[in-house]
Order: sequence, then structure tokens, then C-alpha cells
Amino acid sequence: MLPVHPHSVDLFMSLFHGRSDAYARRWEKEGRSGYSPAYEFNWDEFMAHKRRGGSLKDFKNKRLLALTDSVIKRHLLGLEAVGIYPILPDNTSFFLAADFDGEHWLEGARAYIDASNEVRLTAYLERSRSGNGGHVWMFFSDPCPCYKSRQIGLELIRRAVGASEFEKEMGFD
Repeated sequence: MLPVHPHSVDLFMSLFHGRSDAYARRWEKEGRSGYSPAYEFNWDEFMAHKRRGGSLKDFKNKRLLALTDSVIKRHLLGLEAVGIYPILPDNTSFFLAADFDGEHWLEGARAYIDASNEVRLTAYLERSRSGNGGHVWMFFSDPCPCYKSRQIGLELIRRAVGASEFEKEMGFD
């Protein structure tokens, strides 16, 4: 396995700048997968809580794990898949992601990028883990109020595919 260049972590964090007090871990179980907050806790104590009918949600003795350079390095090495919580405490963010799925995901993503280019915004396409969709990323040099970045994203969707934010049949989030 190749080592991660020290500046790779810095570059990653400069693009995917989000909360540093918490992150999400990817999980897989019985054919399902998703992301959940990364916690530290005593497993014996948690299992006793679970046997009494409790769940992780109502387990009190847990602590969110901070997003550190070490966690990002493990992510870049492919040892752990993590998710960034992009919304900062002041309700701003440094990036916007549009998620395209379904049969025509690539056409929708390309149209979104074209719409971005038309208004002189730069967007980047990444194929999703499954290979059956993609994410289009847009990065801001300064924190952008979330209501504004959402407006930008929805306007780009409208321009790209002529959809309203209320249409449920479109292959994007």
C-alpha cells in the first residue's frame, strides 16, 4: 500500500472542510449500508444496555469522535470510509454536493455541470461507490450560508433538467 503524502491530508481537509468535532463511519450489515456517527464507548457497557432493550441512540455513555488527520489518512488509504458533516455551527458550509442516481444519472450530472459552467461556477464529478450514480461537488473559498448554497444547487437542477424542488421522480438529492 502506498503511503499518503503529508500534504494530501491538508488538501483533502481544505476541500472537504466541515465539522472537526464529529464524523460519520460507513457500515455494512446484512446487505444494507450507510453512515452513522463515529462514537467511542465501552462495548461491554453498551451490550449490557442493549440486552436491557436499549439502543445506541439512547445509550448515554458515548462520546463523538473528532475528525483528525489520522482518520483522514485512514480514509485516503482506503482503510476506513468516513463522511464529513459539512454544516458548521453557524449554519454555513464550504461545499455543496448533488447526488445523481438512477438510469440516467450521468446525463443529469453532466447537465448539472453544464448549468454550473454557464453561470461560471466550477463543479466536479465523482462516480459513486456503487458505480450506479455520481456526486457533483462544488467548493467555496469562504463559508457559504446553507440557505444560499441550497438555492444555488436547486437553481442548477432547475436549469439542468427543468425540475422543481418538489419533483420526486428525478434521480438527484
